[in-house]
Amino acid sequence: MNINNLVSDAHQNAIDHGWWENPKSFGELISLMHSELSEAIEDHRNGKEYDNVFYVDEKPCGIPIEFADVIIRIFDACGYYKIDLESAIEEKMKYNLSRPYKHGNKKM
Repeated sequence: MNINNLVSDAHQNAIDHGWWENPKSFGELISLMHSELSEAIEDHRNGKEYDNVFYVDEKPCGIPIEFADVIIRIFDACGYYKIDLESAIEEKMKYNLSRPYKHGNKKM
């Protein structure tokens, strides 16, 4: 399965579950993406292993699941805005190959 198929599937699932009855602003979508990363850092702060998936009442939890949630939210937004994410990733990765070692002179 390619990335754009996953984008389509994630967006359709969100539509089917009612999450687009009242479309959110771009800022709200970004905030929701960020909230999933915040959940991942909380799992880290609580001592969860990076690759540990655990279950609470049959719901998968853990850092890998929160990372998946971030990607699913990004896929959903890309579906809504009709962004060709696969092409964007390929283009950016190709560009990154041309960049110098530790470009930008930043600390992190």
